[in-house]
Amino acid sequence: MPFDPTTRPLTAAEARVLATLMEKARTVPDSYPMSLNGLVTGCNQKTSRDPVMNLSDAEAQEALDSLKLLTLAFESSGNRTTRWEHNFQRGVGVPEQSAVLLGLLVLRGPQTAGELRINSERWYRFADISSVEAFLDELQERSAEKGGPLVVLLPRAPGAREQRWAHLLCGPVDTSAAAPAASSSSGGSAPAALQARVDALEGQVAALQATVQRLCAELGMADQMSPPGQD
Repeated sequence: MPFDPTTRPLTAAEARVLATLMEKARTVPDSYPMSLNGLVTGCNQKTSRDPVMNLSDAEAQEALDSLKLLTLAFESSGNRTTRWEHNFQRGVGVPEQSAVLLGLLVLRGPQTAGELRINSERWYRFADISSVEAFLDELQERSAEKGGPLVVLLPRAPGAREQRWAHLLCGPVDTSAAAPAASSSSGGSAPAALQARVDALEGQVAALQATVQRLCAELGMADQMSPPGQD
């Protein structure tokens, strides 16, 4: 039976550890399988991570032990230092392309299909956005026999051109709270800042008009900035 997040969702630490193993297997294959120390460093990166985390060695090891029980990760033999590999595709029962998209969503948070295509360049080269969307649709429509949906399309945030996708490996996502949060972070402050700038410019124009009118009056000239017919 494939991994089913509806009956046993991953914790945040488990998801980060698993997705980091998936990432490093593709981006730094010379360092893979990974030691605990290298894995913790990857989990706590400050770039390409949303949210940024600060897992301890003990927390990462606990996550690895849990993932091993779920058959989503396993230890490699033949080394003095214990090293770890992921078993995501087989454990979850998805093709390579779907695994890439899920790994990116776990590491970087909700993204549009276009963002996923760009961010996946080092993992897998999708032909176009349509192919990304096709695999996302497949993940969203996944049957209950296979473990149920693994992604959800979030409501369009106000001012956003495209909708974002989120993973469901850690359980259901509160879609009603996702859109306002996105709008406040991406566009909530922009209109206020723009309005403040417009107000400041209008004030400057009004001051200039007053100065011109005063100079025209002192020189006995018609106000050239007055509308036609109001001389």
